[in-house]
Amino acid sequence: MEILKILKVILSVIVIALAGYGLITKNFEFMPYMILFLGVFMLVTGGSELQAKKKTSAIFSILAATFLFFVAIYTF
Repeated sequence: MEILKILKVILSVIVIALAGYGLITKNFEFMPYMILFLGVFMLVTGGSELQAKKKTSAIFSILAATFLFFVAIYTF
């Protein structure tokens, strides 16, 4: 599906922009948002891996997404 590729590109740009902002300015107040968007990115990656019949990669991506969601909730 084309929509998943577009969504992955948009989410990766958001994550890279937030990480770059934190590294350049040494202001880490947006770090929970970066972790949240990274979790959504990993969830979308897991969904696209499931569609491609790559079950092992999909399971690891979804597990990473759930871990990132817990970390994001903890840091808020």
